Amino acid sequence: MEDELNDIQLACFSLGDKLFAVDIMRIREILLPQKLSSLPRASELLDGVINLRGSVIPVMNMRKRFSMPAEEHIKTGKLLIVSLAKQMLALMVDDVMEVITVPARDIKPPILLSSDVGMEYLVGVCLSSERVFMILNVDSLLGSSDLPLSNHISKSTK
Repeated sequence: MEDELNDIQLACFSLGDKLFAVDIMRIREILLPQKLSSLPRASELLDGVINLRGSVIPVMNMRKRFSMPAEEHIKTGKLLIVSLAKQMLALMVDDVMEVITVPARDIKPPILLSSDVGMEYLVGVCLSSERVFMILNVDSLLGSSDLPLSNHISKSTK
C-alpha cells in the first residue's frame, strides 16, 4: 500500500521521436485538434485559443516551445488540456500514447546542459519499457513574455 502512494501516473506523448510525460493529475482532458481563434499580439508559442464548453483556453504548440520544426506529415495531433495555477492551457502534441505508472524513486532529475533547448521545462526523466520519458513541469511552460496574454485570458473567462 505504501508503495502505491509513492507511484506516479504519467500520460505519455510524443513530439517527433522525443517522448514526454505529464502527471495525469494535471490533465483535464485529451481532445482532437479544434478550430483555433487567433488573438492580437499573441505570443509566438501560442497558436490561438479554443472554446471548450464556454471556457477560453490558450493553445500552446509544444513543437514551438521546444524549438522543433513543424511536421507536415502529421495530419492530426492531440490537445492535452492541463491545469496551471490560475488557468487551463491546451498543449498541442503529435500523439498521446499511454499512461504509465512509475515509482517516484525512479524519477531522476533532468540533465541540464546549456545547449539543450527546453530542459528548463522538465521536472525529471524516467524509464519505462526501455524508453526514456521527459517529465514536463507544466507550470513553467508559460514564460514572462506570455503572462500578459494569460492574464488577459483568465480575466476574460471569469
